[in-house]
Amino acid sequence: MTADPITTNESGAANRPYREVTDAHGRVYRVGETDRDILGHSRKIMIYLPWIAMMAISVFEYAYGSAEDTLSSAHGWTQSNTFWILSVWVFFQAGIAFPAGWMRERGILTARRAMFIGSVLCVIGFLALSHLSNVWLAIIGFGVIGGVGAGLVYATCINMVGKWFPERRGARTGFVNGGFAYGSLPFIFIFNYAFDTGNYHRVLDLIGCYILIVVFGCAFFFKDPPQNWWPADIDPLTYGGTGKSATSVAKNPPAVKQFTPKEAIRTGMLPLMWLSIVLTAGVSIFGISFQVDFAKDVGFGPLVAASSMGIMAVINGIGRAVVGWLSDLWGRKLTLVFVILVLGLAQFGVIWAGHLRSEWLFLFFAFLSGFGGGAFYPMFAALTPDYFGENFNATNYGLVYSGKLISGLFGGGLGSMVVAAWGYNGAYALAGGVSMVAAAIALLLRQPGRGERESAQAPRPQPAV
Repeated sequence: MTADPITTNESGAANRPYREVTDAHGRVYRVGETDRDILGHSRKIMIYLPWIAMMAISVFEYAYGSAEDTLSSAHGWTQSNTFWILSVWVFFQAGIAFPAGWMRERGILTARRAMFIGSVLCVIGFLALSHLSNVWLAIIGFGVIGGVGAGLVYATCINMVGKWFPERRGARTGFVNGGFAYGSLPFIFIFNYAFDTGNYHRVLDLIGCYILIVVFGCAFFFKDPPQNWWPADIDPLTYGGTGKSATSVAKNPPAVKQFTPKEAIRTGMLPLMWLSIVLTAGVSIFGISFQVDFAKDVGFGPLVAASSMGIMAVINGIGRAVVGWLSDLWGRKLTLVFVILVLGLAQFGVIWAGHLRSEWLFLFFAFLSGFGGGAFYPMFAALTPDYFGENFNATNYGLVYSGKLISGLFGGGLGSMVVAAWGYNGAYALAGGVSMVAAAIALLLRQPGRGERESAQAPRPQPAV
């Protein structure tokens, strides 16, 4: 495969030459500049800083369920009130991804500024949860403002990794995404053992300040690569280069072009990804919201209840990193289907463990539920630029991830209604069935344009003379 004639230019940021090469599909790659040319240091910092920021904001979602009883007692809220506060938070945390991506790609909002704004909104969210007893004000403060803040941080961190590691994004995206789960572990135990109506103001205020300091500090070093940038040590035309990177790119080939959001929607693949994440995230949020309560309802002690949620958070995070690494070897789609099936089977396993009153079995299925309930997020985050390219990834992934805002409604608030009507067993059985549907939808995914274009460009056999 050969490239079209190339022009050499100078990079304004690094004052180093780069060239643009075009592959057989017409996709342009900017090659020649290393990460150190652009950043002044290794791009690995764009893994660790987003990871640290993601751990800081993880307390919003993964530790909230452990704080619900104390919050209800302190503010006079019902269980339904606390579930709807989380549901609204999920709605806005996911919903801000698309508009934030749109503003970033038009130069209105830089990655650094998005992080700065997000950190301030996050602390406002926790101050609202601490000091506002009116449930509607708490919904606005924690659910809306805190959700937007956490969503800005989340989306910026995930997109940053995808842009800087286009050749092996699975493992890196999974690692960063994992911080959003296991970073909450200390707070899960704090909320279960050292959080009560006598100290809840101080604890929540300090958590808000912690998020502000960590995210604000990380934001100073955030910087996007130039559009179409490709690392200098691997050839985008032949996938030749270092072993692991070359294997990953061959298994998960780059998108055939840079799809705009409208083009991505017209392929039909983005809507399928959106529907699959709606269903899968709904099951995941359901598990996060109800696992501690189900454990207590079955009769397990507070240690098992807290440990089951702690295990879910840790394995949820570690699972994201593991499947990211596996997807570089197996391929993104196969890994995604595997993860969703595990999540679905775990829901039925939780019912079985509760029926047997087996604490160890319950913890085992909490392990599986935690693995499946988080590992699909980095798969969608990596699949989006794999299918549609990096240039519009902030917007395209924002559209895919917006499915979570629908999930928040039936995973948390509507989930509580199902529990009230059918009991925990019925609700968990429904969640398992929904996962199976999501896995079937994921089987329909394919990279837009590659098969059709390659078939069209293949030499046709000549008629015999």
